[in-house]
Amino acid sequence: MIQKLSLIPATFVAASVLTISPLLSADARAAAVDVQVAGPIIELSVNETIESAPDTARISTGVSTKAATAQAALRENAQKMDAVIRKIKSLGIADKDIQTSGININAEFDYRGNEEPVLTGYRASNTVQLTVRDIDNLGEMIDALVGAGANNLNGPYFTLENDENVKAAARKRAMERGRMQAMDYARLAGYNDVRIVAISEAISGSSQVSEGYGKIRAQAVSMDVSTPVQPGQVGTNVTVNITYEMVR
Repeated sequence: MIQKLSLIPATFVAASVLTISPLLSADARAAAVDVQVAGPIIELSVNETIESAPDTARISTGVSTKAATAQAALRENAQKMDAVIRKIKSLGIADKDIQTSGININAEFDYRGNEEPVLTGYRASNTVQLTVRDIDNLGEMIDALVGAGANNLNGPYFTLENDENVKAAARKRAMERGRMQAMDYARLAGYNDVRIVAISEAISGSSQVSEGYGKIRAQAVSMDVSTPVQPGQVGTNVTVNITYEMVR
């Protein structure tokens, strides 16, 4: 929890604006009501983060192949990637959760001192982004993809598919902390209460990256134990900026 405080002495005219969502219409964002305030102003910025267990993971996977010509590299890549995608679908990943993120062909050269680079062939790669909703079986899924021919892998990135309840809890906690602190300052300054003049909000969701994964470039190997995956927790962060007026 992070808090920022500033005090502005009397008399002040503020535009009372409630900013909750970037999806508000332009007319709604432009609407403002001037509010006369006679008492000193307290400005607080209260940050709250709530940790919770993730229910979704995102990984990228694909195939990289090399051949003497670009056409041969792409042809071999297409054959191997087709097998990987068929395996992905057989594991229960829906079409809407599979998205191609990159298809590349690059020439590769051998560089030796001051000599002219020598072309050694062409590398083709095809990568897809996957949204995995059955994270309990993520390790076995990764093993199956490598077994099907995938030799590129990045992730996983753990998230919450629906964090509305978590955001509401963080928002409530931030508002309660803000009022408690504002009341402390009001009493110290000889005032009895506070009233809200303006509120704005910023929300960010954080994802947890497993340290066990980087990019792999390997063919399938026989494994007695599936790849271990620990989802941990992910944090949902809400920052509420609140302006209070001290009142008698």
